Amino acid sequence: MWFLITFVVIGLLAGLIARAIVPGPDPLGIVGTIVLGMVGSLIGGFLGYLLFHKDVGQHALQPSGLLGSIIGAVIALLVYRRLGHGSRGRLAR
Repeated sequence: MWFLITFVVIGLLAGLIARAIVPGPDPLGIVGTIVLGMVGSLIGGFLGYLLFHKDVGQHALQPSGLLGSIIGAVIALLVYRRLGHGSRGRLAR
């Protein structure tokens, strides 16, 4: 149970920091920000696994620490915008 609570809190922090680092408006609410941070944590864990071969006994897709979560969330946010989901307001005009 503590793992899930920690994962959500780290996801929220990583999502908020990633949204502050990457300029521009995002149509994400609090739940979207948490999901962004959680996805970022998984991306950060995967990148840590690929780059540093840490936790080789575990699966490649795993949660990471706060720094890895922020880096992963920035990557996820940039991919989200690149796919056009972050520009719905511009398309509607």
